[in-house]
Amino acid sequence: MYALSDIATYSLVTLSAIFFVVDPFAAVPLFLAITRGDSPEKRRLTARRASLATFVTLTVFAAAGTLIFKLFGITLGAFKIAGGVLLFLMAIDMMRARPSRVRLTPGEQAEGVEREDVAIIPLAIPMLAGPGAIATVMVLVSQARSKLYAVPVFAAIVLTSVATYLVLRGASLAEKTLKHTGMNILTRVMGLILAAIAVQFIVSGVADVAPVVVQAVHAH
Repeated sequence: MYALSDIATYSLVTLSAIFFVVDPFAAVPLFLAITRGDSPEKRRLTARRASLATFVTLTVFAAAGTLIFKLFGITLGAFKIAGGVLLFLMAIDMMRARPSRVRLTPGEQAEGVEREDVAIIPLAIPMLAGPGAIATVMVLVSQARSKLYAVPVFAAIVLTSVATYLVLRGASLAEKTLKHTGMNILTRVMGLILAAIAVQFIVSGVADVAPVVVQAVHAH
């Protein structure tokens, strides 16, 4: 019973972390800008392809996270700290209700408007499945206690990708319903939650790294 409760809590935290860092609502203005003039059918196709590309990208990095750590000799603690700092920078921009350059630079956005196919670049990568999202799924899978705890991470990726498709498909309606102020309020709330997740990543990373640092100091 305790194990099930523990997994349920971990699943909720995992889904929140991945959904808020992908943040499909933040992609709505870009989606509307780069698909301006497209037919409803083409917009739906773009939303579907972007969501699928987001799913594939995050799944690949989540599955290969441990291998990447070993290949480059990176410890999980160090990656948690780096990922936490990255997420915190994104969260600050979200709480200020302004586009984050960690996600997408003005140059990339301008280039995206001119592209024929915008679903994968820049919409899926780096807007949705950017450095922050990739770091998040890699950390979550790597710190899973067992394979059972890795399942919620992949499930969260699936649910977030589906939610992303629904948000982008209804982008025009979402913008009209929430309006500019509503979108900003939603972004700030999501940014606050993401900031808390980022701090937790950093604290956990420091706790992992501290014993190694202390041991190295004593050895000298």
